[in-house]
Amino acid sequence: MASSDESPGLMPPGDGSVPPGKTMTVGQHIIDKGAQLMQSLKPIKQMSQHVCTFASYSHDMTRQIETHHYVSRLNQDFLQCAVYDSDDSNGRLIGVEYIISDRIFETLPPEEQKLWHSHGYEITSGLWVNPRVPEMIQKPELRDLARSYGKFWCTWQVDRGDRVPLGAPALMMSPQGVNVGMVDLVQKRDDKYNISSDELKKSRIDIAIPEMTNSYADYWMQTGKGFAIDVENTDMKLRAPFP
Repeated sequence: MASSDESPGLMPPGDGSVPPGKTMTVGQHIIDKGAQLMQSLKPIKQMSQHVCTFASYSHDMTRQIETHHYVSRLNQDFLQCAVYDSDDSNGRLIGVEYIISDRIFETLPPEEQKLWHSHGYEITSGLWVNPRVPEMIQKPELRDLARSYGKFWCTWQVDRGDRVPLGAPALMMSPQGVNVGMVDLVQKRDDKYNISSDELKKSRIDIAIPEMTNSYADYWMQTGKGFAIDVENTDMKLRAPFP
């Protein structure tokens, strides 16, 4: 069965485009525009922020990707993010990340906490940016996020060439000040948005992060071990339990 740390094997046939498929017809564009006018799309319209940052695979820290989070806030302690591989109109949805405050994180059982990563380094190092938003405007939000934790599942490993989502989802981790060869990725992102991560790092020196992160978060840093997801056959529950 599929595993998040194994190559998916043969790709679907096609012309090499990602994803494979025919160009949208004029008729399909008309249908989509009509539906867009008539439907509320309320969850989508709650997305109020675009964040560009980076992530590594929990089972393979040598693989890093640039990510684009489109963020909606459910309350002051909980955010949910649709994660894309770019901010282009044809960006591919590659996963989802949930972000919670440290207050909520501390209520989770230890085995659950191992699946989450801290955001303090990601923010204070200048890796986490809200493109085109002045730093002074995003600074209050960054102060809160620096104490938050995220759980990010990648469902489409486009960086290894998957033309469609294949295999099991992969757990992702946040950079934590360990040199994993991300320099070129960061420079490319900085050039695109005309920013400097090094300058952002200097401007964020006043953002406080916890002196000690929960020992179960960023589990790979404590143990050198990551997580891979294996899909296994299991007996189905064919009947709901009697009330």
